Amino acid sequence: MENLVENNANDNIEPTGSTESMDVNPQDSHEDESMEELMSMYEESFKRFAEGEVVTGRIISVDKDHVLVDIGYKSEGQIRIHEFRDENGEIKAEIGDEIEVMVEWWDDEEERVVLSKEKAANVKVWEEIKRVYDADETMPGVIQSRVKGGFSVDIGVQAFLPGSQADLRPIRNLDDLVGKSFEFKILKYNRKRSNIVLSRRVILEAEREAKRAATLASIHEGKVVDGTVKNITEYGVFVDLGGVDGLLHITDISWGRVKHPSELFAIGDEITVKILNLDLEKERVSLGMKQLSEDPWTHAAENYPVGTHVVGRVVSLTDYGAFVELEEGIEGLIHVSEMSWTRKVRHPSKVVSIGEEVQAVVLDIKPDSRRISLGMKQVKPNPWDVIAEKYPVGTTIEGRIKNITDFGLFIGIDEGIDGLVHISDISWTKRIKHPSEIFKKGDVVQAIVLDIEKGNERFSLGIKQLADDPWKTVAERYEVGKEITGTITNLTDFGIFVELEEGIEGLIHVSEISKEKIKTPVGMYNIGDVITAKVMNINSDERRIGLSIKRLEMEDEQSLLSEYVSSMKPATSTFGEILRENLQEKLNEVEQQDPPSDEEAPKSE
Repeated sequence: MENLVENNANDNIEPTGSTESMDVNPQDSHEDESMEELMSMYEESFKRFAEGEVVTGRIISVDKDHVLVDIGYKSEGQIRIHEFRDENGEIKAEIGDEIEVMVEWWDDEEERVVLSKEKAANVKVWEEIKRVYDADETMPGVIQSRVKGGFSVDIGVQAFLPGSQADLRPIRNLDDLVGKSFEFKILKYNRKRSNIVLSRRVILEAEREAKRAATLASIHEGKVVDGTVKNITEYGVFVDLGGVDGLLHITDISWGRVKHPSELFAIGDEITVKILNLDLEKERVSLGMKQLSEDPWTHAAENYPVGTHVVGRVVSLTDYGAFVELEEGIEGLIHVSEMSWTRKVRHPSKVVSIGEEVQAVVLDIKPDSRRISLGMKQVKPNPWDVIAEKYPVGTTIEGRIKNITDFGLFIGIDEGIDGLVHISDISWTKRIKHPSEIFKKGDVVQAIVLDIEKGNERFSLGIKQLADDPWKTVAERYEVGKEITGTITNLTDFGIFVELEEGIEGLIHVSEISKEKIKTPVGMYNIGDVITAKVMNINSDERRIGLSIKRLEMEDEQSLLSEYVSSMKPATSTFGEILRENLQEKLNEVEQQDPPSDEEAPKSE
């Protein structure tokens, strides 16, 4: 090299004489440029870089342990091979590649230089961090893992992202962010401590504010816009319109019934809505979705005239009826009274269930109040319309006892129609306290149709009417004045009830028990005693028989007196005539006494 310099120096010595008179040789000019390049290369070969300096080099060889890089020094620099391995362990180094490296140290005696690609990259990252921070810019990074209080982020070096700075709102599942790339803002850094704090929220807030301003400037009432479902509550859905949140109330989601918005939406859904109300000062936006379609009630009267047969789905049950959806936005009410012709429906759940499809008839429609009255029973003919023709009064029917109450028996006639045998129509003569004394549920009995009231849906039956009324012939069997014998069945303060035959009773009023005044017969007689009395009166219509013990006794006395008087001889003195006259007067008084009135003979029970 020294010889080359000397030769070049000699070649450049100018000849004696004036240079102005000499011609310039082009070949000499070219040689001058070559000489400068050689000198530059020579000086570069002796250039020494400071330790820690980052320089650019070229890969000249790759072996299993090192990569040799020419950085313009008199000896090549070495970089450990592991710095070129990627995540999969493969070596990413090709001869001729230019890379940035940092001079770690060198040894002049051994002419050995140790370089580092990773440290050079680290220096460059910190320089970029400083630049980005000073310029208030952002830099990309990858969230690598969750750490205490936030995340570890790779931006070329490890940085910390607090959890509160990861998003605009708290994140439910933090693991969802791991492995994702984002732009970050550098809040602060300290190179000596290798401490960097990042924020993604600052960027999002700035973007939101820009979107908000643009959105508020572009929206107006009545405008149809697209948005993203941001949050779901029981009363509605919050929609992000672009930096501005609007509320889509549950009543404005659909013309139909919506139990909960979550049935129709999920967070993140893209939806189209209409702006119903806008308050720029408070930044409140009311949205509507159903307003994008026509109100179905507009043509409801035309589509559902009275008498129309419809099919709908039960969507709700109340104590008073079932709501049936005929189409989205139009519901009709089937009242419990309109569910069955024959059954008394206490609750609609006994007939229909939610989700069930039912047939009905439109009974009334009021579009202004958005009401439709429906009937289920009208789908079928009313059985009460033909029941009177099928079972005219006087017809004998046979049926099974379906229910027993304290006032009578319910007998199944036709499907859904029961006839009632009142307790008073079970027997002509028996005193029945409760029908269960004679019948039980499930018994098959015969009865006669007594009356049918279609308007009140009443079907009256009678069992006792199958036989003749024994009271019709009582007067023939028990003539007035006849002496009868019976058993005491009941004792009351006003008299004694005496059974003459099964179901036929007579009453001995307290005034007819004895000639002496008696307050009550209780204590004088016992139930079950057999007594003899005289028939005083009979009222078959009111089912009453009046009896008397007193009259029977008085008749016995009269008979004795008559026998005594007739057996007496004519008196021979004035005293005998007087006695005969007194006895005759007494007999006349007995015969003239009136029988007891109806008031004195209460009705037989």
